[in-house]
Amino acid sequence: MKTVFTTGEAAKICKVSQQTIIRCFDSGQLKGFRVPGSRFRRIPRDILYRFMKENGIPTDALESGRRKALVVDDDVELVELIRDALEADGRFEVRVANNGFDAGMMVKEYRPDIIVLDVMLPDINGKEVCQRVRNDPALDDVRIICISGMVEADKIDDLKKSGANEFLQKPFEVETLVDRMCRLLDVEPSDN
Repeated sequence: MKTVFTTGEAAKICKVSQQTIIRCFDSGQLKGFRVPGSRFRRIPRDILYRFMKENGIPTDALESGRRKALVVDDDVELVELIRDALEADGRFEVRVANNGFDAGMMVKEYRPDIIVLDVMLPDINGKEVCQRVRNDPALDDVRIICISGMVEADKIDDLKKSGANEFLQKPFEVETLVDRMCRLLDVEPSDN
C-alpha cells in the first residue's frame, strides 16, 4: 500500500485540482515534505487521511488503496477475463465499457487511474479516445494502454503520439497486461 503521495495523486484521491493541494500544502493546511534538492512536494498517507477527515472529504479512495481501472473493449469475453484477473489481483477497482460512448461517459464520472483501451471499437477508434482524454487537463494523470490485433508500426506510433502510454498486441497474457499496468502506475509488485 502506498504510504507517500505526490500532489497530483493527493488531488486525485481528494477529487480536487492539483493547484488546490499545492495551495493547501504551501499555506501549511496540509503538511508534508519536499524532496531534497527539488521543488517536489510529498504528503504522507496518515497526514493526507487526517486532512481529508478534517475537511469532510470522503476517505474511501485512500482507504481502499486500490487503483481505478477502466477496461474498454467490445469483446465481452476478453473484458470479463481482464476484469476477473484485476479483481483477483486485489490492487485494482475495475469498471468496464463495451463501446467508446460508454467509455467517454465513464471516464468523466469514474476518473480512472488507467484505461485499457481496445483500438478498434464499433463506434469510435482508440486514437480519438486517446486524443479526447489528453485534451482534458483534469485527466492528465490517466495512463492509457491500447490493445489490438493490428500490427502496423506506424499505427502504433500514431496511437502513442495521440496519448497512449503503451501498446499491447492481442493475443496477450493477462499477467503481462497487469504487469504493464502496475509499472505505469508505480504500483508495488505483487507478493504472489
